[in-house]
Amino acid sequence: MSDYQTFVEAIYKQTGIDLKLYKEVQMKRRLTSLRDKRGYKTFMDYHVALKADEALLHEFLDKMTINVSEFFRNKARWDVLDKKILPERIKSNQTFKVWSAACSSGDEPYTLAMLLSQHMDLKHVEILATDLDEKILARAREGIYTERALKEVPESLKKRYFNFDQNVYHIDPALKKAITFKKHNLLEDPYPKNFDLIVCRNVMIYFTEEAKQAIYHKFSGALKDNAIFFVGSTEQIFSPERYQFKVLDTFFYQKVNSIPKL
Repeated sequence: MSDYQTFVEAIYKQTGIDLKLYKEVQMKRRLTSLRDKRGYKTFMDYHVALKADEALLHEFLDKMTINVSEFFRNKARWDVLDKKILPERIKSNQTFKVWSAACSSGDEPYTLAMLLSQHMDLKHVEILATDLDEKILARAREGIYTERALKEVPESLKKRYFNFDQNVYHIDPALKKAITFKKHNLLEDPYPKNFDLIVCRNVMIYFTEEAKQAIYHKFSGALKDNAIFFVGSTEQIFSPERYQFKVLDTFFYQKVNSIPKL
């Protein structure tokens, strides 16, 4: 067993994170760079340090989970959600349940809350926002962002939901009330159920095909019938019918009971 493979097994025992389910070439290159930066010659030397140093472990998790995010990322797709998909599914005085999976620093669930506030009272909105990295979830709960993260936010929403203070933007507490942040491992943990919308964007590209198939089946099971699954702009699902999905729009899929045969 190679040094890296031994490291993968050790990380799984320590954290429950199965690096075998991530694309090895990408993950190994990323972690080798981090290991070398910290001055360790082997992965097992690095692992000994990870067990002894919590800050080093958090750095590892942050690098591994690729925490890159911004509000309204790929805005044209959010416009489709806002103008075409949500109006057909929002029902007054009924709770609308959303899951923002692999939510990183919170830009995505706060974007969802802003959009939904244009269609319904936020007291009827429940957004679950999950990520593997507890440190990034703590940042998300704080809701403090730089100008760069807000570059795609419409000016009307920026004025309504952000307070600019000491060169950073603070999220309005009204949005925070609609969101529950929670640690969740997409590869290991049970999936919650009965969502009207699940958003999981720009994370599936890092998983193996086997892992992706398992996750898509679980996401399908977590959606209500006719509910929506919104994926990233490089994550088109091939053969969506195997997961009880049909294409609704580009990067949007609808959960259906059965797919009509052609």
